[in-house]
Amino acid sequence: MEDLNQIIEDARASFASVTTPADLENEKAKYLGKSGAITALLKNMSKLSHEEKRAFGAKINSAKQAVEKLLEERRQEFANEKMQKRLSSEAIDVTLAGRTVGMGGLHPVIRTWMRIEEIFRTIGFDVADGPEIETDWFSFTALNNPPNHPARSMQDTFYIDMKDETGKQMPLRPHTSPMQVRYARQNRPPIKVIAPGRTYRVDSDATHSPMFHQVEGLWIAEDISFADLKGVYVDFLRRFFETEDLIVRFRPSYFPFTEPSAEVDMMFTTGPRKGKWLEISGSGEVHPNVVRNFGLDPEKYIGFAFGSGLERLTMLRYGIDDLRLFFEGDLRFLKQFN
Repeated sequence: MEDLNQIIEDARASFASVTTPADLENEKAKYLGKSGAITALLKNMSKLSHEEKRAFGAKINSAKQAVEKLLEERRQEFANEKMQKRLSSEAIDVTLAGRTVGMGGLHPVIRTWMRIEEIFRTIGFDVADGPEIETDWFSFTALNNPPNHPARSMQDTFYIDMKDETGKQMPLRPHTSPMQVRYARQNRPPIKVIAPGRTYRVDSDATHSPMFHQVEGLWIAEDISFADLKGVYVDFLRRFFETEDLIVRFRPSYFPFTEPSAEVDMMFTTGPRKGKWLEISGSGEVHPNVVRNFGLDPEKYIGFAFGSGLERLTMLRYGIDDLRLFFEGDLRFLKQFN
């Protein structure tokens, strides 16, 4: 019995001293293997009587179970140590702040759009919005641009499979001028309105896009002259660019919906674009035929109109050289404006 107790204590000390699972299995063989201490005692039982075998066998079996229990406990300790190491190496720090959804911001073209609306509202202009799928009449004919007119060649480019009440296919509007007609036919003079929005033409390069943004302005009353156009638009440019250091010129041009017509050019007198003329807008006194299509008497009412590209104004305000950057969705570019 003393031998059995000593074997158990030796096994306890032996199992506790090993540092690896492989060493533990080697120590196991000393006690439970074919040549182990407990196995040797079982072999010596052949010399005992039947009654002694029965009593001593029960004691050996109990000692064997005690050693096996010590073995399993040590195995479990090694397993726990391995698990703890793995948990430590793969730990997730739950004290870190969660990943929140990033805040969005305004696109630079939309910032320009809102800025233009704010400027013109302060001088009494309304803001009009309307359909992007238009009729041929509102897009061209009402603007003194009848079928087969050469001025249509670069504008009547996108059509959809839909017809108006006259049976003509409907285009995507090439400018926001149709809103001038719609607004003027629904309101009485004096008429002061801008119409910002998306427009469509077949054109695509570093300075043009098939879809772009435009703002058109209209002021119709009994005594609105070209001098009013110059005063309003020059003031707008100075407020938009937040500088008095620019020169504006009105260069004679041709548009079917205005007469006389002028291209508006601008030149900065300071900064990196100093001394370079830049085309900003088309403008002019509204053609009498267009005034008539407004439902007004051109002998009584007169006024001016202009149209400006929002992308071009945005590029000049922020020093952007490639229009395509506005439509690529690159956050490295867009984050600069928010």
